Amino acid sequence: MGSEAPIQILLVSYPAQGHINPLLRLAKCLAAKGSSVTFITTEYAGKNMRTVNNITDKSTTPIGDGSLTFHFFDDGLPEDDSIRNSLSGYSEQLELVGKQFLSQMIKNHADSNKPISCIINNPFLPWVCDVAYENDVPSALLWVQSAAVFIAYYNYFHKLTPFPTDSEPYIDVQINSSLVLKYNEIPDFLHPFCKYPFLATLILEQFKNLSKVFCVLVDTYEELEHDFIKYISEKSILVKTIGPLFNNPRIKDASDIRGDFVKKDDSNIIEWLNTKQEGSVVYISFGTIVYLLQEQVDEIAHGLLESKVSFLWVLKPPSKESGREPHVLPDGFLEETSGRGKVVKWCPQVEVLAHPSVGCFMTHCGWNSSMETLTLGVPVLTFPAWGDQVTNAKFLVDVFGVGSRLGYTQIEDKLVRRDEVKKGLLEALTGEKADELKKNAIKWKKAAAAAVADGGSSDRNLDEFMEVIKKRGSLNIRKI
Repeated sequence: MGSEAPIQILLVSYPAQGHINPLLRLAKCLAAKGSSVTFITTEYAGKNMRTVNNITDKSTTPIGDGSLTFHFFDDGLPEDDSIRNSLSGYSEQLELVGKQFLSQMIKNHADSNKPISCIINNPFLPWVCDVAYENDVPSALLWVQSAAVFIAYYNYFHKLTPFPTDSEPYIDVQINSSLVLKYNEIPDFLHPFCKYPFLATLILEQFKNLSKVFCVLVDTYEELEHDFIKYISEKSILVKTIGPLFNNPRIKDASDIRGDFVKKDDSNIIEWLNTKQEGSVVYISFGTIVYLLQEQVDEIAHGLLESKVSFLWVLKPPSKESGREPHVLPDGFLEETSGRGKVVKWCPQVEVLAHPSVGCFMTHCGWNSSMETLTLGVPVLTFPAWGDQVTNAKFLVDVFGVGSRLGYTQIEDKLVRRDEVKKGLLEALTGEKADELKKNAIKWKKAAAAAVADGGSSDRNLDEFMEVIKKRGSLNIRKI
């Protein structure tokens, strides 16, 4: 970058684990390419991040040719305020406090002669681009779900194709010219039976504001979702695939800067995996939000007992706010599976999926987990609960060819019985079907590595994005 002053970029994240991690990975990539990046989220999330990770508020860490600074703002609520349990109430509070904070940040940077070149937010904070627009600062969106799911919301918002309604709840949905999704394969926040209609409202707010962002960055890669990226681009939206963000070789040196909320479970997970045969372990985790019924935990446990496979199971405790009871394993389960099974409260997922002994991932199909498993070449058993997980499960099985269906969604409200669990586990780990899934998984792993390598599609896209920001000068970036 020579003697040029580094460009100043603000990243603003919704304070949830699955939102912070991809945006923080982007922050590290932008810093590595020479930007001065400030990562912003709430003090409530910041407290967890500081406790668990190598992070200090307002201190600057050099990364590559640039730097990364964390800035946490007070959401204005006492720590035990019940509003935190209401997504709609908390979102309103965040907007109220966050708008003021962000406006002040922009002003402070301008006053100190370090004007903000770009602001990037993730979904659930649609007001960020309003603040950017009002202050004449270019803004971009990091879409933390798949390009196909983006199209589903886009088509729904613009009424480009019929979606299920109260009067016609079972109709199919044409996503683009090549793909039709059944009523139970669309992101289920868009379905009239959804238990969380506010989430659809919140996400669709971002689509209302899409004209205010000059670019949509997507944590996916061109080779994986080529047709869907092409479809979005044809809608006059500048879209750039920049994933898989977690596997970007430029940020390997900053791997200790993470957004985790939970302390590493010190139970020698990797050492335990080292004792297992290649491809023999099923890894089971349902992300940070999904919480299974006790009856479903029982069925999975009995499926593991009967199949006799090796397993690593993340059974996380419920959050204090939820008021739920911790899960209980069947009597004698730990004794009977001793040696071949391990149950933990948390684990380093990327390191686990990258381990050669892991042969299959039973997953809730969140997009972060889906990208990680595709990028690391691990076949899946799909166990979606809601939202985009439902659509991701469809893609992992029918489009990417790396998975088998196992779980049902919360809308379907059905238990997966132990015999189904047993059958799914054995099919995913051994035999012809397992070989085919593995072959496809390796294909996507190679494509992912090529995308983030020097000169790969995602690497080029990130460079082009930086160039657009640098060119701003007297140009109106919204027209670029």
